[in-house]
Amino acid sequence: MRQRGFTLIELLLGLIVSGILANLAVPGFKSLLASQQRHGAAQSLAAGLRYARTEAIARNQAVVIHAVDEDWGRGWRVIVDVSGRGHLDDRNPVLLEHQDSGQVPVVGNGPLKNQVRFSGLGEPVFSGGGFRAGTVHVCARDQAQSLFQVVVAPSGRISLRSDRAEQALCRSDSGR
Repeated sequence: MRQRGFTLIELLLGLIVSGILANLAVPGFKSLLASQQRHGAAQSLAAGLRYARTEAIARNQAVVIHAVDEDWGRGWRVIVDVSGRGHLDDRNPVLLEHQDSGQVPVVGNGPLKNQVRFSGLGEPVFSGGGFRAGTVHVCARDQAQSLFQVVVAPSGRISLRSDRAEQALCRSDSGR
């Protein structure tokens, strides 16, 4: 009775070919994983902003969402601003907190650099009461390019955009 199977040379050739194919697929997979992390960070921040706005309207009271350690990439916290001092007062109740690794660069422009305060009407405002609007950029890690933008309109509407654009705030030397 003759046995059928693979020779040692055939097995080694199969392993070599599968190793080469795996080696070719790894960079594409890393790029896909980084893209998914950026998209997830943008969606999470947009959801957090919407939640903060909804809570401000429901409570008819100022609600603040602020970046953890002044860095949106490390996460954010939603608090009810009972004292009027925002995240500077530890006694303000925390409604929701989201921690992140900080591996995805996320930066806000001037008005949204590290916090957004929503009035009881759901409008983004300065602590003094003036209207505020702006954009938070989810950046590429290796270049000054914004891949996703979370936009807060003066009315309070939050939108998530996926426009690739050069963005000076996304430079790696911009304070992150």
